[in-house]
Amino acid sequence: MIATHVYDALSQVRRLQALILARKNFQGYSGVARMASGTVVVGAAMVLNSDLVPRSVMAHLGGWAFVMGLAMVINYGALAYWYFTDPEAKTSPMSLFPAIDAVPALAAGGILSAALVMWGHFNLLQGVWMLLFGVAHTGYRLSLPRANYFVGMFYMVCGTAYLAYGEEPFTNPWPMGIVFFAGEWLGGWIFWRSRAENGNGSG
Repeated sequence: MIATHVYDALSQVRRLQALILARKNFQGYSGVARMASGTVVVGAAMVLNSDLVPRSVMAHLGGWAFVMGLAMVINYGALAYWYFTDPEAKTSPMSLFPAIDAVPALAAGGILSAALVMWGHFNLLQGVWMLLFGVAHTGYRLSLPRANYFVGMFYMVCGTAYLAYGEEPFTNPWPMGIVFFAGEWLGGWIFWRSRAENGNGSG
């Protein structure tokens, strides 16, 4: 009988831990928005690889800058929608704090990108973007589903491999297109599943 009580107590502790983790996970990011961003990236790769865009570094740099801006509008627009429509999100001014976790890594990526462009090292840009976007995921280790951390590791491995290879021209858009399409769809599915399991809408 004592063993039964101990087992019941442990079961309750596990359920409580699961509930705490579920409540701790940041639910502000949209899986659908993230998958849409991945689709935008692979669509951009198709356009940049076509005859519609000149095979020049500056044309491709402008194309990727446009993609980054559009992806930010999609994802942060979804974040704002969540904040203003979720009753629990507005109860605490700190509910958006986890969204700031990625800012240092993304800022470092912007600074390093500007330096590489300034010195003409365009062939390193795609690898740096993959690597630092992966690093940005690590700041979310305690506030997002654990699987998202491994998506970050995927980006870091891809970025490291790209930089180690070092021979792919910047005007080949497919490394970015393939890696970010796969990473954003996987990450989006993780967010969608997390929000669905916690009853936070369609994701």
